[in-house]
Amino acid sequence: MRHARRTTLTTGDIDLALRTLNIEPLYGHTPHASTTFRRALPFPNMPSAGTVYFVEDEEIDFDKVLREEKIIIPKGVNWTAHWLAVEGVQPLVPENPPAVPREDAAPPLAVNGKSPQLELQLYYSKLTSSLLPPSTAPAETAKRTAALASLRADAGLQALLPYLVKWVGEGVVGALREETDGEQEGRTLEILLDVVSAILGNSTLFIEPYLHQLLPSILSVLLHSSLPSSHAKHLRTAAAQTLDRVLTQHSTTYPSLSPRIMKTLLVALLGNTPTGKSTTSTTVNGFAMDTSGTPSRDGSRAPPKPLGTREGAIRGLIGIGKEAVRKGILEGGGARIVGEEITASGGEGVNSVVEAVMMALDTLQPPSGMPETLDPSREEDAKLITQLHELLGDFFASRVVSRGDRGWAAGLVASVSD
Repeated sequence: MRHARRTTLTTGDIDLALRTLNIEPLYGHTPHASTTFRRALPFPNMPSAGTVYFVEDEEIDFDKVLREEKIIIPKGVNWTAHWLAVEGVQPLVPENPPAVPREDAAPPLAVNGKSPQLELQLYYSKLTSSLLPPSTAPAETAKRTAALASLRADAGLQALLPYLVKWVGEGVVGALREETDGEQEGRTLEILLDVVSAILGNSTLFIEPYLHQLLPSILSVLLHSSLPSSHAKHLRTAAAQTLDRVLTQHSTTYPSLSPRIMKTLLVALLGNTPTGKSTTSTTVNGFAMDTSGTPSRDGSRAPPKPLGTREGAIRGLIGIGKEAVRKGILEGGGARIVGEEITASGGEGVNSVVEAVMMALDTLQPPSGMPETLDPSREEDAKLITQLHELLGDFFASRVVSRGDRGWAAGLVASVSD
């Protein structure tokens, strides 16, 4: 007021003075809102007091005040910090604009509440769509080959590993659940085993934390009883080779891995025998194996395991090594059990099981370079043939004798006595 050379004090002057003193200004008093004054009657006792003016108080209706909307004074302008992007992903916070969906974006993945980056999700979508569903078209085959090569060599796939392992497990369960002898299911299982093999072949991936999720998929294919007939032998062989690769790469890190897998395979091979056979109990690898069948609630023995399961167990033992074959096929009586089952019932898949057993025997004791024929009339050969019948049973003992290799047969018998 003084600087403006004015003689009248305005509400603006008071507001500016309060701002200068850093005091919150008064609200509701502006120079544009003129105040209405009323004149009071003079006091009778004091006629010299003059006229008195006062501001009339407005009567306030509380009901009206309560019904009116409250005016909230906005906060002043301030500055806050927030993340625009974290590892290439924009956080969903109110300060950031909403993300614009992309047409080629992959569906969101989540394992334990965590999702990979959008680029990896897109890669995952392209990869899985290139692998499955199986197709024999040249273009689709080229895509599948490129996808497997990427899995086998790319170095930036560690973040996708849990999602790939989960995808393989779900694919194996879905294919085995069909219980059909279809070409589609067989091709699907072959591709999934190729994916597992490619993951194991990638030296940049840290696979150890996910072995407990991969092994059930491999063992399910290996020990399933009703694989598609046109793919059964190849699937079990591929699963056994994959299992052998897992043990070769990781049994040093996990010493208990090989005994646990061998126990699973021995249970699949020796768990049940045909009803009515003699009851025997065998100790294999430190635990008792009851080869007479599993009792049910009514006391009867459970039905024997299918030949397909026993064949898968035999091929798995071959993949583990000679010691596993010796404990399962010879010491555990696996060859004798399978031979008795074939003689009693036969059925589909007998040739494949016989081939697996003979391959296991070849793994345990390689055939001689210059075989000598067994002569039952000779005392030594007759004794050897008797030992073969006791060790392998009549079915496979006759197979070994018919091959006519004395050195090979003697080596099989000696492998147990050693």
